[in-house]
Amino acid sequence: MHGQSLEAKCEASLEVLNEALERAGNGLIAVAWTGGKDSTVALNLWMEILHKRERGTPLALSIDTGLKFPETVAFRQAMAQAWQVEVIEVGPEPKAKAPISEDRMECCRLLKIEPLRKAIIERGVSVLINGVRRDEHPSRKDRIAFEQRCNPDYLQVSPLLDWTEMDIWSYIAGRGLPYCQLYDLGYRSLGCVPCTVLAGPGSAERSGRDERKESCLSTLHDLGYF
Repeated sequence: MHGQSLEAKCEASLEVLNEALERAGNGLIAVAWTGGKDSTVALNLWMEILHKRERGTPLALSIDTGLKFPETVAFRQAMAQAWQVEVIEVGPEPKAKAPISEDRMECCRLLKIEPLRKAIIERGVSVLINGVRRDEHPSRKDRIAFEQRCNPDYLQVSPLLDWTEMDIWSYIAGRGLPYCQLYDLGYRSLGCVPCTVLAGPGSAERSGRDERKESCLSTLHDLGYF
């Protein structure tokens, strides 16, 4: 809850991740890591669980649409090496890269959802951890921490649902975590280049995202997006 201290939220998130580990059994667990602030915090918390349990190398799944900010990609690659994270990079089929469609839902389906589905199937991922927060978008306000997804079948785990944007930055500052330099330029939410602009002062966190995509986030989630 927003009234909780950050320490309490950290403990709650770690409990969710511990439960995810128990539920997975011998199944493969990966973190959906974009290089953005939220998924980087989720990954850092997951690494804490693995360290305590002596469970070895963290696994991350990263979708490369071919349209990400070079700074975001460079940051993720540098941190993967520094944190010794095994990264599964997945992307769309070559034929899907050509059109940056005016239909933003179709664009996300081709460049993100289909590659994600393919990677989950091919790598046998049974649990996928993400950095989604409820306060980011109205369509996420009723999300639950453990969501069983179908086609393909896997457990989607959202340990940061009750965190706020300020919580994320407080955690990053408190732990001394690196972050993508684009945030210092004023970006607050990082997506693909064609769908991300600088938001004005006092704007909502995701106001820099393309409105056509934001308006269909609920549908994208139903199709397999986070």
